[in-house]
Amino acid sequence: MSVYTEIGLPRVINASGRMTKLGVSTISDRVAAAAVAGGQSYVVIDDLMKRAGELIAQHTGAEDACPTSCASAAIALSVAALVTHGRWSDVVRLPDAHGLPNEIIIQKGHSVEYGAPMPTMIRLGGGVPVEVGCANEVVPADIEEAITDKTVALFYVKSHHCVQKGMVDIETMRDIAHRHGLPFMMDCAAEEDFRKYIALGADLVCYSGAKALEATTSGFVCGRADIIDAVRKQYHGIGRAMKVGKEQIMGLLAALDQYDERDHEAQARHNLECATWLAEHVGAIDGLNAEVIQDEAGRAIWRCRVTLDASAHAAQGKTMTAVNDALLDGDPTVWARTEFLNLGKIDFDPRPLVEGDKELIVEKLKKIMEA
Repeated sequence: MSVYTEIGLPRVINASGRMTKLGVSTISDRVAAAAVAGGQSYVVIDDLMKRAGELIAQHTGAEDACPTSCASAAIALSVAALVTHGRWSDVVRLPDAHGLPNEIIIQKGHSVEYGAPMPTMIRLGGGVPVEVGCANEVVPADIEEAITDKTVALFYVKSHHCVQKGMVDIETMRDIAHRHGLPFMMDCAAEEDFRKYIALGADLVCYSGAKALEATTSGFVCGRADIIDAVRKQYHGIGRAMKVGKEQIMGLLAALDQYDERDHEAQARHNLECATWLAEHVGAIDGLNAEVIQDEAGRAIWRCRVTLDASAHAAQGKTMTAVNDALLDGDPTVWARTEFLNLGKIDFDPRPLVEGDKELIVEKLKKIMEA
């Protein structure tokens, strides 16, 4: 029994990953205790924001950092910082950026919908997204020749939502930005390495707190100290509508400490073992095929991919769309990853599963295929 079933909502088995629509992740007792403790005392928020940024910077290798309410807020506030440079008169007039250089160059294959359109987050910060290249191919010249005196940054999105081939790589885009004296900004919301992209030379990197870190609902941006200072100033402008609470910040800091202490190799092995178990047991169901696959973006995340066995009698007259609909029906509901549902594939991500979930998924699939 959970607090959600107590108010009449069905139990959710999250086999889709760190998805916002399902609450992203669950927090540990340690993170919860930090959030509760943070909520039970007063603090000067400006002081907390500055100190939290210093502590986050220690975890990322950046010059400075700023906590945010989520990764999307980190993007919007970063764009606002790049457009205004922290000038008070410009900070308080956003999102009206009339007359200011405000173009953000983004590869067309990175202009994705991840729950909201990426261009919306750019516009929210007063920026104008400039999409370059084609959806399936971008070359360096597409980026280079789009740079004008209105350009304020080059923006790279590191996400499984993006086109994974035919795009200009991180290093090349970084070099183009720096050759033109422009900041290189990255969205790494779901990434699991919080030092890698700063070490690669990114000037701003935006992360989710609730995804890999399993923190309270939060995010942060880390990078160059001068730009981060401008990010903080946005809380007196558009950032007021996306302010991050003291409870969220303390939970985020606890999650960062916890993450650094975690055995990530052991966690990856456990993830692979669970995906393998699911593939073996789901693949044994008449009418279904299953295999273990790796995350599209190359992370050490393993999933179980399920397709219909067209040659099996149990699969006759069925579609994966119908199978997925049946998984979502009833109590508990089972949520799979459906990015490739149009191709007849669903994926189970074992990371969010708790004890007994794997068996319930297999049991529900058996009933669906026997119906």
